Amino acid sequence: MQRRPLIAAAFLAASFPLASTAQAQDFPPKKPVTLVVGFAAGGSADIAARIIAKKLGENIGQSVVVDNKPGAGGNLAHAQVANGPSDGSMLLFGSIGPLSIAPHFMKVAYDPLKDLAPISMGVAFPNVLVVPASTGIKTLGDFVAKAKREPGKLDYASTGPGSAAHLAGELLNDEAKIDTLHVPYKGGAPALQDVLGGRVTAFYAAPPSALPHIESGKLIPLATTGLTRPAYLPNVPTVAETYPGFNATNWYAFVASAKTPKPLLDRWNTEIVKVLNTPEVRDNLLKHGQTASPTGREELGQFIAAEHAKWGRIIRERKITAD
Repeated sequence: MQRRPLIAAAFLAASFPLASTAQAQDFPPKKPVTLVVGFAAGGSADIAARIIAKKLGENIGQSVVVDNKPGAGGNLAHAQVANGPSDGSMLLFGSIGPLSIAPHFMKVAYDPLKDLAPISMGVAFPNVLVVPASTGIKTLGDFVAKAKREPGKLDYASTGPGSAAHLAGELLNDEAKIDTLHVPYKGGAPALQDVLGGRVTAFYAAPPSALPHIESGKLIPLATTGLTRPAYLPNVPTVAETYPGFNATNWYAFVASAKTPKPLLDRWNTEIVKVLNTPEVRDNLLKHGQTASPTGREELGQFIAAEHAKWGRIIRERKITAD
């Protein structure tokens, strides 16, 4: 007589984890999806995130809200997502700095290789070293010559300590044997405002935010930081043309809390890759100087690990600091 209640109880107990797992893997999530960006609105990360989020929301039939959380070069946003919900409702448009550079010389509240799970690469692009037209600097050679005449006085803006822009400046200091002063900001938009206002001499800017001001003549592009000239700036030399091997490209990738179930991560990969392969999205991103770069989850994980190792080695060898 007592076996039936025991069997029923056992069945109910066993069914709860299954129900919980099924609910945790609902797609799309039952609540609005948040796409966290670690930089201020108006910068390159924000521009790309909003282009992608709009199409992503249309495809899944659920709103995807871009949430700007600037601070500490993007590290605050990365920590928030690493410790955030694991139900697929919070994604991060992660960046090269917090994922592969900053952890080597800053104390951060997350481990990029353990606390964040890869979904897909988002976009990739070189930065472009720009100066206001009012400086009279026309070429990279002019910039280096001025820095040598005035060591420690010529300054450059970045999107924060440990960002791609910061490292580009430090690498040029090392290659050209100059001493330029690093001025960190909370994102590309406020950095660009101060460069346009003449309060900072230079900026290793992301093309999306710099291109309109280059076209208007307010900013002079001196060089790009990749190994080859991008199609949208064919007449601007690379730093590598003067200093062979120089390479400091920028990228943003989609990641989530490492606690997120694999089926949800796989589904997000499918949806994000679909968006990044959409012609209208690819064209819109390219118009803003960014190349859509969808990948598989495993491929992205290997890439982030390789970038993490590469920049760790460079930081140690060149004794780069967060200052």
